[in-house]
Amino acid sequence: MDKIKNIALQVIKEETKALKSLATSINEDFEKAIKLILNTKGKVIITGMGKSGLVGKKIAATLASTGTPSFFLHPAEAIHGDLGMISKEDIVIAISNSGETPELLAIIPTIKRWGNKVIAITNNKSSTLAKEADIHLFLNVGKEACPLNLAPTSSSTATLALGDAIAVTLLTLKGFTKEDFAKFHPGGSLGKKLMKVQEIMHKEDELPIVNPETPLKETVVVMSEKGFGAAIIVDKNKNLTGIITDGDLRRFIKKGGSIDNSLTEEAMTKNPKKVEKDKYVLEVLEEMEKYNITVMPVVENNKPIGIVHLHDILKSGVI
Repeated sequence: MDKIKNIALQVIKEETKALKSLATSINEDFEKAIKLILNTKGKVIITGMGKSGLVGKKIAATLASTGTPSFFLHPAEAIHGDLGMISKEDIVIAISNSGETPELLAIIPTIKRWGNKVIAITNNKSSTLAKEADIHLFLNVGKEACPLNLAPTSSSTATLALGDAIAVTLLTLKGFTKEDFAKFHPGGSLGKKLMKVQEIMHKEDELPIVNPETPLKETVVVMSEKGFGAAIIVDKNKNLTGIITDGDLRRFIKKGGSIDNSLTEEAMTKNPKKVEKDKYVLEVLEEMEKYNITVMPVVENNKPIGIVHLHDILKSGVI
């Protein structure tokens, strides 16, 4: 067991060392690459073979999901026609640990002849790819975590981290927000976590609205018809003034109150918890759990425009 653990720890140690080494090579070339990408009107095309290509696919996906249009182009396919996917305003990021990958070197001259800028990511400053590129980003990895120093391990980890550094720097400088992120992830769990109340709330004629002076027995009918287990109480100016729930009714009756001979204001909860339509659903869920409530009015300028129930949150898939 100790032998297995020690091998694993050695791999992690070597890859950690590679990341620390990579950090020392973040210099003016990295800054130039970021500025080049920020100023382009086209897309960022990632290309690479083997493990570099696999990492490149992840980098392209991360860029695309964080506001920088990007896609992966396989260099071998590019040689046989897919170069046509590159437009004149695109930037190409070519990844090769050695900087001598034949498939990449075969397409770089054509790309440069078209006038496209090339950013190279390699672990060899003297490589052909590094020299041909407009900007070279040096991985600065001394040794692979593989004991044979052959399998891409430390170098692929460093490449991935460098790609993340590029993506995060770009999204930060662009002012990319949670709302922007949600636009690119509408169907996944990440996007659902950024869902807002207005996307799931009930509104308009669905709202169970009554007045403080409404006979309590009529309010009970409204609560039953609308099916939220609650009614929203508004004053004569349509401002939210209270809420009454099934729990409020039970407590009112337990204290000796009469449904037949009382007004709604006698049983309602004044100044209830409320929520704005642009609040995140997860935040509303946390508040519901904190105060042990299952329904909340949605307001705009303190006027009810919707209602959200715990069941709506659960059905939304945010958890």
